Amino acid sequence: MRFWEVTLRLLQGFQATCLLFALTLVIALPAGLVISFGSMSKFAPLRYFVKIVVWIIRGIPLMLQIFIVFYVPGFVFGAPISSRLNAAVIAFSFNYACYLSEIYRGGIESISRSQYEAGQVLGMTKSQIFFRVVLLQVIKRIAAPMSNEVITLVKDTALARVIMYTEIIKVAENFAATRALIWPLFYTGAFYLLFVGALTLLFGYIEKRLSYFQA
Repeated sequence: MRFWEVTLRLLQGFQATCLLFALTLVIALPAGLVISFGSMSKFAPLRYFVKIVVWIIRGIPLMLQIFIVFYVPGFVFGAPISSRLNAAVIAFSFNYACYLSEIYRGGIESISRSQYEAGQVLGMTKSQIFFRVVLLQVIKRIAAPMSNEVITLVKDTALARVIMYTEIIKVAENFAATRALIWPLFYTGAFYLLFVGALTLLFGYIEKRLSYFQA
């Protein structure tokens, strides 16, 4: 099989990888913020419940969570997940939302109490203080750990192949199984490197744009 033919097939798998990555981020970023609010809630039952859920999700391997989401609804409740992509998105989104919630929580709790008090003196509401004063400072502080999680997500998408989701690694494995071609597996590394390189540049740009908070 020719090099360009393999490349085109791998690009199709990479599109599936990018789709899973994008959907996970769109869901996990806001969901993580909501979960972080729950873990900081003054209502003790809610706070402890959220903390226990986050502890469980962070303690169980992501691969096992993918299996649970894909197989358990069908076997236990008779209502299987409609597609492999949906199962992967649910598992990835919930997993990463829990990890991101801890990053959000650390960033929010690192903001000095005087910031909130200053906003109150100016007559701002709690929501105005958070979104106009605190949030951008939080984004600045969590940009680096957030970038690490996002880059890890790029590579973790390969785990979706365990439920036969046809991402780029699965496509390369099919070449090995059906045509005895091993080199496409190594070739996939170039796709990941380019993607991670682009994300690294993007996060570097974001950090520079937020550098005015250093003053």
